[in-house]
Amino acid sequence: MNFFIFWIYIPLVHSELHTFMTTYTEINGQTTAGIPEISSVTTLDGQQTDYYNGKILIPRQDWMKRFAFGHRWKEYTEFRERVQQTNKLNIRFLMDQFSHSYSVHTYQRFYGCDWDDETGHSNYFDEHGYDGEDFITFDVENSRYYTAVPQGSETVDSWNNDRAQIKKLRRYYRDECVGWVKYFLDLKKVDLNRRAPEVSLLQKDSSSLVVCHATSFYPSAVTIAWLRNGEQHHEDVYLGKIFPNEDGTFQISAILDVSPHIWKKNRYVCVVEHKGKIMQKILTDNEIISNNRPKKITKPDNKVTIPLSVIYVFIVILIVLLVLVIHTKFHVWKKIKGFRQVSQTDDGVYMYINKGL
Repeated sequence: MNFFIFWIYIPLVHSELHTFMTTYTEINGQTTAGIPEISSVTTLDGQQTDYYNGKILIPRQDWMKRFAFGHRWKEYTEFRERVQQTNKLNIRFLMDQFSHSYSVHTYQRFYGCDWDDETGHSNYFDEHGYDGEDFITFDVENSRYYTAVPQGSETVDSWNNDRAQIKKLRRYYRDECVGWVKYFLDLKKVDLNRRAPEVSLLQKDSSSLVVCHATSFYPSAVTIAWLRNGEQHHEDVYLGKIFPNEDGTFQISAILDVSPHIWKKNRYVCVVEHKGKIMQKILTDNEIISNNRPKKITKPDNKVTIPLSVIYVFIVILIVLLVLVIHTKFHVWKKIKGFRQVSQTDDGVYMYINKGL
C-alpha cells in the first residue's frame, strides 16, 4: 500500500515590526448600553492583551492570564483606577476649554512603542485627543510637546518647561516599553508552541463540497491531505493556503469535491500532521458540521439544546459591542491645556488637571 502526504510548508508569516500600545477612552454624557464611561485596552500586534471596563482589569489571552496572577496584576489594576479618576477631571476641563456644554464628549489617550525584532529599531508614540480630533502629541525623539489646536498652547508651554517629567517619559519609552514588548512576546510564544490543530469537517449543506479545516495551530509548518480507502486521493481535492489567525496561530483547509453517494460508499479520511503528531477525521454524516445539521450543546440540568448557529449570532453581537468600546484606531489624544504630569509606573505616565497652569 502506497501512503504519502503532501508537505505544505510556508515559513512563519508575520510582520517583524511589533506594536505595543494602550488606549484609554473617557466618555462624558449618556453612553450606549453596555459601553462604559471609562475603558482601556492594551494590544500587542493588534491583539488584545487586557481590557479594563471601569471596574476590573480582564486578561484577554491565555498567556496573559499567567501574568494576571500576583502583585503585578494588582498594580496594573490600581494604576487604571487612578487613571480613571484623572480622566474624569480631564474631560471636564477640556469641555470648559472648548466652551462645550455637558453633552456627550470623548477624551482619549494612545501611547506605546514599535519594535523591529530584526533590526532592533524602535519607535514611540504618545498622543491625546478630544472628540475625535488630535490635541497634543509628545515627540519622544525631540523631547517636546506639540498641539494641533490653540486651546492646547498653554499646556504645551507648561509641559515643555517641565524637563524632569520629560526625562521620566523618555526613560520609560527608551528603557521600559520595548522591554515589555519582548517580555510579552516570550509569554505568547510559550503559549503558542503548545497549540495543536483543531480539525473539523465542514459543509454548507448536504450537496456542498466538504471542507477539512485545521485551525489554531503553531508554528505554521503543517501537512494536510485526503485519503480514500487508505491511499492518498489527489483528484477532486483543492488545497488552500495557510492563513494567520488574529491570535498568532494559523489555519488551512483542504476541500473535497465528491458527491455524497460516492463518499458514503468509500472511506474518506482527512489527515493533518503537525509537529510529528497526526490527527484524522473520518468523513461520515455524524462528523460533518453543517448549517443544516448544527451540533447541539446539551445543558445537563434540563437537557435544553442550543444550536451552534444561535451561539455564533451571540458571539457576533459581542464582537460588535467590543469594537465600539475599544476602537483603537481612533485619532489619539495627548495632554490638554491645564494638564500636569504627576506620576509614573512601568505602564507609563498619567495626567491630572490643574487649572492654575
